[in-house]
Amino acid sequence: MSRFASIAALAAAALLAPVAASAKEKVNLVLNWVPTADHSPYYYAKQQGWYEAAGIDLVIETGKGSGVSAQRVGAGTSEMGISDLATSLLARGKGAKLVAVMAIYANSPQGFYWLKSNGITGPKDFPGKKIGNPPGDASRVMWPAFAKQVGIDPAAVSFVNVSPQAKMPSLKSKAIDITSDFYNEHDLKVREFGDDLGFLAWRNIGINPYGNSIIVNGDFLAKNRDLVKAFTQVSQKAFAACVKDETPCLKALLENVSGLDEANQRDQWKRIKELMRDPTTTSVALGAFDAERVKKDHEMVKTYFGMEQAFDPSEIYTNDFLDTSIKMSGN
Repeated sequence: MSRFASIAALAAAALLAPVAASAKEKVNLVLNWVPTADHSPYYYAKQQGWYEAAGIDLVIETGKGSGVSAQRVGAGTSEMGISDLATSLLARGKGAKLVAVMAIYANSPQGFYWLKSNGITGPKDFPGKKIGNPPGDASRVMWPAFAKQVGIDPAAVSFVNVSPQAKMPSLKSKAIDITSDFYNEHDLKVREFGDDLGFLAWRNIGINPYGNSIIVNGDFLAKNRDLVKAFTQVSQKAFAACVKDETPCLKALLENVSGLDEANQRDQWKRIKELMRDPTTTSVALGAFDAERVKKDHEMVKTYFGMEQAFDPSEIYTNDFLDTSIKMSGN
């Protein structure tokens, strides 16, 4: 190659380099809470370079509740996020521009925990008691629906602001009487409190809205459909890989997030797989929504909270970006 040709080739390479670098779109994913096992697939896919290969420079941000993540995504300050679907419906009714593209929890993870030694046998004993959870907690947002379902006055309890990490210590010290928490950490509470632990899953009393879902800002979605499709399918692939073998996924999580106990996270992942599994995710696609269930969730939010801005329930979600060849395992 001549000296001129060599210089020309180097110049061409220099011109192409910035184009390749700019091809990756920076995307902020705001979580619903601090990272735990249910977020391990995102860390695993990022570690494997799957998002990067799809042209996505993913930034994972710790969240402060489904309500906050729904607001952030709806306002466009985060392109994507994780939020409880009922909370997302409520936010959409207030004008938030967001669309759910993948259901992580096909079943509601919400539950209430208490100590039987405090004289609580179930929801009928909740009036007059203190419930401890963070202000943005989805169960606090949806509390009126729960209260009406079990036949108590929504105003009959008082809420105490408690961080996620302080829920169990606060319950143990009796600073609070009841706490809400995801089913993910059920085993940790059983080990801590044994037979004294009282528990009620929302799904067992007929309140089973879709739980955590991947949501996308509506404006971002309209302009970046291919990118959203790529993100959704990479995430599907990651969750399917973690369902098959959680070990490398939890390893990726623990390498990026401090203060987590591996045994606890492994227990969590077993519960998460229960929450991910339903007839739709096992037959249509991992992460798929069922239209009738979304309608019921929409009606529940409309009935208990009202909608400042009416919208068709089909507008809150889409299955269009899912890879239907990827399905949730049946066991």
